[in-house]
Amino acid sequence: MSMFDWLFRRNRKTENVPLVPPPAPAPVADVPRAEAKPQAATPSPVDPYGSEFLPITRGEIIDASKKGNLLSTAFQFGRPSVIPPAADPRTHLIDRALVTNGLLTPEDLTEIHRVGDEYEKVKPTEIGMAAAAGLAGDAAVKAYKADKERRKAQKKAESAARKAARIEAVKARRATDIIFLGRGVSGKLHLRLSDEARLAERELPVMHTPADVAKLLGLSIKELRWLAFHTEVATRTHYVKFQIPKKSGGMRTLAAPHKKLKAAQHSILSNIVSRLPVTEAAHGFVAGRGIVSNANPHVGKTVVVNLDLENFFPTVVFPRVRSVFERYGYSGSVATILALLCTECPRATVTYAGVQYEASTGPRGLPQGAPTSPGISNQVARKLDKRLLGVAAKLGLTYTRYADDLTFSGGEALNSKTGWLLAKVRHIAQEEGFAVNEKKTRVMRRSAAQLVTGVVVNEKPSISRDELRRLRAILHRAKTEGLEAQNREGRPNFRDWLIGKIAFVSMVRPDVGGKLKAALDALS
Repeated sequence: MSMFDWLFRRNRKTENVPLVPPPAPAPVADVPRAEAKPQAATPSPVDPYGSEFLPITRGEIIDASKKGNLLSTAFQFGRPSVIPPAADPRTHLIDRALVTNGLLTPEDLTEIHRVGDEYEKVKPTEIGMAAAAGLAGDAAVKAYKADKERRKAQKKAESAARKAARIEAVKARRATDIIFLGRGVSGKLHLRLSDEARLAERELPVMHTPADVAKLLGLSIKELRWLAFHTEVATRTHYVKFQIPKKSGGMRTLAAPHKKLKAAQHSILSNIVSRLPVTEAAHGFVAGRGIVSNANPHVGKTVVVNLDLENFFPTVVFPRVRSVFERYGYSGSVATILALLCTECPRATVTYAGVQYEASTGPRGLPQGAPTSPGISNQVARKLDKRLLGVAAKLGLTYTRYADDLTFSGGEALNSKTGWLLAKVRHIAQEEGFAVNEKKTRVMRRSAAQLVTGVVVNEKPSISRDELRRLRAILHRAKTEGLEAQNREGRPNFRDWLIGKIAFVSMVRPDVGGKLKAALDALS
């Protein structure tokens, strides 16, 4: 709404009533026009427009509006940045109406129009400044965008350089170090500090890093990574698997390591495992001990109790093997690699998309067939042995262990304690991570043959009579029928099997074993 419309609506209720403020003694409409003109003859000193801003009545506004189209002037609505000059007819009417209603004084209007005149003078300069500022702004935006693109390109180049350097660093590190060997087993490869004092105490080789392990085993880092890497599914493993019949029935799966891994395991065995201390109860795979030394302590005892640990080697899993090497001072990195070299997952052969794979069916454990498995199992079973030795001492019994074969023996007092002993051994074995095979538990008294790891211990270490008769019969018939004709069970390498049997007899009964060996040699 324009100022003119506002004034018109405000005064339409008072037809022909003067628009002077209420305090005036008489209506403005009653003042003759002749009296209004002399007032303009004495304008304010600050009013350069003279009598231009004299009061005006509503009638005069209407008369003036009829003289022309006030809305067709150059100064229309919507231009707030322009102050119209007083000479503009429409503006002139509005100015006089503002003065008449007391909203502005002539002095105010004079100053307003003076400012408008001055603005018109500097307006071209302002437009130029705005244009220059706009150009400067555009240039600044372009410069900012160009700088942004430059910095972006620089960051990309720096990132690419860092990536390339990282790739080269990884390649260099892979050639000299091992930082990952598979999921679930690589958690301690960052630990690189072994306890040299503890290693020196056992005369063990000092190794801190994977490079030290590779040097000891005579391998490159690449070869060591290949041998130790753990994978759940593989097209090829480092073991050859085969089965042999168990004495108790069923088949036993053996895993023989390939040549390079076997050499590494033999090196670990000779340089580390064989130097680790074992308990007095352990007789299996210990230098200077064996089947006979395991049986001798039980000779002539009233009661002999024999228990078997179920799945003994597979029960000794990777974390337990790693803890063995850590216990004697090796760093987490070295212990991890040694444990990986000495363990393997049980696997099943599967075919997918025409490709044959070896898939893991359980956690990594000691494979039956690796040269390091027996010695490491003795280390894992150290606490088991100590606890069972304590039980035996409490009851006045003798205890020995040959691998997974546990034997207790004692006098008449053991007859009443047998049930308690069996339950105690079962609980201790379970707490130590093993399980007793209940089917192989035997309680043997003097009235029958008492066997300890195949050796009869009733009166003295001996061989079962049935076994001796069998061997003698084979050798006797072989003189006339030939040796191969005696292989009624279809054993492969029958002669080697017979040599092994005779060697076992020689170990227990040297006198009898010597005669059997002489009879076998006479056949050739």
